[in-house]
Parts: sequence; structure tokens; C-alpha cells
Amino acid sequence: MNIGILSRGPELYSTRRLAEAAHTRGHEVRVVDYLRCYMNITSRHPKVIYAGEELNFDAVIPRIGASYTFYGGAVVRQFETMHTLTLNGSVSIIRSRDKLRSLQLLAREGIGLPVTSFAHSTKDIDGLIDIVGGAPLVVKLIEGTQGSGVVLAETRKAGESVISAFRQLDANILVQEFVKEADGEDIRALVVGGEVVASMMRKAAEGEFRSNLHRGGTALPVNLSDEECHTAIQAARVMGLDVAGVDLLRSKNGPVVMEVNSSPGLEGIEGSSGVDVADAIIAYLEKRHAEREGKRSAGQWSGSDTVL
Repeated sequence: MNIGILSRGPELYSTRRLAEAAHTRGHEVRVVDYLRCYMNITSRHPKVIYAGEELNFDAVIPRIGASYTFYGGAVVRQFETMHTLTLNGSVSIIRSRDKLRSLQLLAREGIGLPVTSFAHSTKDIDGLIDIVGGAPLVVKLIEGTQGSGVVLAETRKAGESVISAFRQLDANILVQEFVKEADGEDIRALVVGGEVVASMMRKAAEGEFRSNLHRGGTALPVNLSDEECHTAIQAARVMGLDVAGVDLLRSKNGPVVMEVNSSPGLEGIEGSSGVDVADAIIAYLEKRHAEREGKRSAGQWSGSDTVL
């Protein structure tokens, strides 16, 4: 296959590992900065152009940063318009970046979640806090990533102040129950093609409640229960993601999903689990491509397997 990796740079760990795995398995690979791509949007011959060159790939692997979801999603969508196989479609990427929408979709399917509330007016702060059972509680910016925009309010008064401050800045927030029994630990399950291929436990640094590795958290190996595996797989399925990092907490009511990431980092989970996740991703891409080519040969492929 001729594979394009949509990424800000070839030196990034996850991008480099995916390129290495693809090369090892005999594929041609090119890393393309999606922010430098521009598009010819036409019904007859849609194009994605990079540095004056029209791009043609058998498949693309999007590594779209959260800050560039709108434009990155548009580039992925343009490849879909060109009937290029995309590992994680544009709709799924954009859906996963909207924390509120993600939680609503997961809740509709009965997947375990922390109790969450959402409102627009500061006049409803008391109701928001009551829904999650009072303090301590967690306040999250809907647009936040890697632990940014997440605040633990240990008292009701602190919660009221934080919520009011965010809303005065016209920031959209979620208020969630604080899962105390998780004790600063969460689980990242890496789902590829409907299977958990690797997992790790992230433990928060001393004095920190956020376990994100970018916040000084530590990655440790962990074995998942059948229920945790099932929850992670179902969460990825609901979001429509071929590749997903599903973040779970171990609550007294069973596993609850905190977030579903469409561009999960590979460094921490490969290092802690010892699993070659990049190879598993490329192997799955090969499977998807072979299935598509089989349908094409049998005259069963309509030209696209992605909902735009």
C-alpha cells in the first residue's frame, strides 16, 4: 500500500513508530503536514494538494491534533470524498473531540459514565452541583485536552466559584462527580479494530489528581477485566473509531469511561505494556484494505465505506 500519515511532523513518537511499522511490513509511507494541505473541492475530480503536488494514497492514517480538529477533519473528509481508505473517519474524529456529544452518545448506549451535568446559565449552578452529588466535584472545559482545563473543587463553595468564573468567560463546561475510589489512577485501553491490543495504568503525580502523562503521571502495566475490555470496545464502537484510546476509571459501580481519544499517543502505552501497537495498527489497516479490494473485485463496493 501507499500510505499517508497526516501529522504535524515525522519526528513525533507516534508518527515515527507508525511509519517504521509500515516500512517494516513493506509499504510506502509519506508523512504529510495536514495544515499545509489545501483542497480542490469539485464533484468531478476532488483533490488534496500539498506543496503543489496532488496527493494520492491507498490509505491515510489521521493523527489530528485537538487544536486543529476543524481543519484536520476537513482534510480527512476530502480524502474520503476521493474514496481513499481512512483509518478513523472525519465524522468519528470530530465527534470524539466534542466531550458533551461523546458522553451523550455513550450514555444512550448504556455505557458506564461518571455522573455528569451541563448547563448554560450561572443561575443553575446549584442544580449542576446537586446532580453530581455535591463536592468534591470536577469541572472540565469541553475543549480541554491532556488534562488542561480540568479543575478539582474540593468544597461546594469552590465549585460555585470555578463554575461561575468559567461561565463568565463564556466557556462551555461539564461538571462531573469525583470518583474518589480511583485514587488518582486511570486506565488507558488501546482499541484497534474492535479489540483491546494494549493497556496501561496511569498514576497521578504526588499532589495531583489528573493522571495524564503530560501532567507528570506514571505509566504502569495493567491487566484488564473482561468488563473493562468490553466497556472499552463498546465505547470505541459507539464513537465509530477504528483506533481509539479509551480512558477508564475503576469506580465502585464498575468501569466508567472518561474520554475516547481518536489520536492516542503510543509512547507511554508501548513502553509500559511492551506491545508493538504501531504494528497492530498497520496490520489492521492491511485487513481493511484487503476487505475493500475484495469487495471491489466482486463488484460489491459502492465507492465509499464512510458516512460523510
